[in-house]
Amino acid sequence: MVKHRNSSRSSYSARFFSIKAISLYLIFVFAFTIWVLVFSSRNLQTQQQHRDLIDSDEYTPPKKKKLKEDTQLWTPPFSFGLHPCIKPTPKYKEFTESDHYITVRSNGGLNQMRTGIADMVAVAHIMNATLVIPELDKRSFWQDSSVFSDIFDEEHFVKSLRRDVKIIKKLPKEVENLPRARKHFTSWSGVGYYEEMTHLWKEYKVIHVAKSDSRLANNDLPIDIQRLRCRALYSGLCFSPAIESLGQKLVGRLNLRAGRYIALHLRYEKDMLAFTGCTYGLTDAESEELRVMRESTSHWKIKSINSTEQRVEGLCPLTPKEVGIFLKGLGYSQSTVIYIAAGEIYGGDDRILELKSHFPNLVFKETLATKEELKGFTGHATKTAALDYIISVESDVFVPSHSGNMARAVEGHRRFLGHRRTITPDRKGLVKLFNKVERGQLKEGTKLSNLVKQMHQARQGAPRRRKGPTQGIKGRARFRTEEAFYENPYPECICSSKEHNKP
Repeated sequence: MVKHRNSSRSSYSARFFSIKAISLYLIFVFAFTIWVLVFSSRNLQTQQQHRDLIDSDEYTPPKKKKLKEDTQLWTPPFSFGLHPCIKPTPKYKEFTESDHYITVRSNGGLNQMRTGIADMVAVAHIMNATLVIPELDKRSFWQDSSVFSDIFDEEHFVKSLRRDVKIIKKLPKEVENLPRARKHFTSWSGVGYYEEMTHLWKEYKVIHVAKSDSRLANNDLPIDIQRLRCRALYSGLCFSPAIESLGQKLVGRLNLRAGRYIALHLRYEKDMLAFTGCTYGLTDAESEELRVMRESTSHWKIKSINSTEQRVEGLCPLTPKEVGIFLKGLGYSQSTVIYIAAGEIYGGDDRILELKSHFPNLVFKETLATKEELKGFTGHATKTAALDYIISVESDVFVPSHSGNMARAVEGHRRFLGHRRTITPDRKGLVKLFNKVERGQLKEGTKLSNLVKQMHQARQGAPRRRKGPTQGIKGRARFRTEEAFYENPYPECICSSKEHNKP
């Protein structure tokens, strides 16, 4: 009986302590919940007060915002998940063996030749012809004796495009002495034009193309032809191992030195100034020298040019001094490292000093590479231009002072690779600001900086569709006003994840 009573008492005691523990646990959970609600309410209230303060006129940005603004100067624009897409569609027809051949003499500088060669790959595909490795321009201003294999990886070019077009190094012996149809294909032509040109195969085995640049239209071509152009330019036309190796090595040195850098395509060489007739800021002797050069260059059609009108219309390259004011206005600090992607600057060191006064950390390929490394590049402007191209494409920020062939090619390649930050100066708008500064109506400082930033909000390389012709212009003249295909290969070669799998 005693034993049973003790057992009951123990059981009762255990139940009592169990109920007590549960009660304490519930009280603790309730108290913790109240504490969380109070803390969250205070936190939300603080956040709302912070938002209200930001919206008020009395708000002073914290010091960390300066770091945020600094980051915004360097990071790529938001690309909305876009990526390269150069694979052919299921409807694409691979090439078939042919006993017809196209030979090509490329014309212009490096990038004019590169885009022209990519077009010729597409033309050969349309006309079902075998493409002979193109001959590079040796008669242009640069007088470069380089052959295709000196600049490009020839074996890779042939192999990478083997499903699109057959490419051979030279004509077979049985046809090399046969008569050839020599053609200047019409600029900006469509597929229909080249399909009509196949009538030449009835009389000739070989067609020789005397000029390769701008032979295909920018728009209204089948998507598979556009993607073939992209495959040829971005995948097929790789630089030779020697050029690619040194180019990437120099990119690495720039990154080690600065962590990040601007590549400035400072198009202020003698030939550019003579061609455009831009003499602002030059001496009378320099202006006369450029006039003589322009008039003595037979293939430059326009001889008489009003320099002032050119500048006001935004048709002149920015001067080194103007570039310095522009970059400073955008917010880049004096310590910014700038790689100068250019040939010999007209006016030499004296003119470079006008930029160096704003940004002393200027880097040139001659100071970045050793003399031994540049030994095989001396006297070969096409090779040195290839180094500039690699360094510009890989830069954190690319800024061209003029919209020439290299500027357009680099911008398009950077868009293709993920819309890397590319700042295109509004030269016409900037000249108006610079003229006000010159007249004393505007001073360098916060107001000028705000105007420069506002002017270039939509000129940072963010995704957008390629621009069509200028409204109101009719006939073939409209093609000249279109944005070049290789300047912005969106939408044909740049897709969203929903549209196309990554190549």
